[in-house]
Amino acid sequence: MRRLARAHSGQRQRAFSSRQLSRERPFIEAGGKIRPWPPQVPLIHSVTQPDVELRTQAGCSLAIGPWPRFRYDARGGGGRGESGAEVGEGWRPLLFEPAALTIPPLNARSARLLGLPLPPGLEIGIEPLVLAGRWNPGAGLVDLAFDARFQLRVAGRPVAPELQVSTRLGTGETRGQRRRASGRALDGEGRGVLVGIALVPPSGAAWLDRFLGLPGEALAVLGCQLVARNAP
Repeated sequence: MRRLARAHSGQRQRAFSSRQLSRERPFIEAGGKIRPWPPQVPLIHSVTQPDVELRTQAGCSLAIGPWPRFRYDARGGGGRGESGAEVGEGWRPLLFEPAALTIPPLNARSARLLGLPLPPGLEIGIEPLVLAGRWNPGAGLVDLAFDARFQLRVAGRPVAPELQVSTRLGTGETRGQRRRASGRALDGEGRGVLVGIALVPPSGAAWLDRFLGLPGEALAVLGCQLVARNAP
């Protein structure tokens, strides 16, 4: 297998309101340097001919603030997206329609903290807002902007304000002030690991901010399979 270049480390993504990735949308590296989205990758503004399938896998994890990682089985999630024509060095634009994406919630069946399942009735829902960027199928590299809302629920009822989290998920290495993680390039069957670190702002609820240590860093480790499919 060829040696794969590591993605930029310590990448943090700014939130944005549009459901489409903007060429001007910046991201902030750990040192505070603002960099634009790679200009050589043209954008896909809507999914019209889905030809790529994303499947979320077991072996995922999430962490926020001072808390240890939640071990998370995300099997059963995913969705279909669209990949554009190659633009050089094997890179292609890639877009998933948020409304068609499913990410399983963290609950007693899917998540564990310190080896114990979450209490029955406690659930953290995840609503994808943006999943778009670029991938290199030949090298197995992925570089995606990811925005999502996280909602804490008890017995199906929201008990805290939603947290909107923006990051950049990739197969390279990511590093923040408190955490670091390394992704894994997609193998011959499209299986790999995407990682990202986000800076989560305060929620506005003092008790939740104290409990989670907000503002603070959040780490996402997503085991996934990305497979090219023939468009219908």
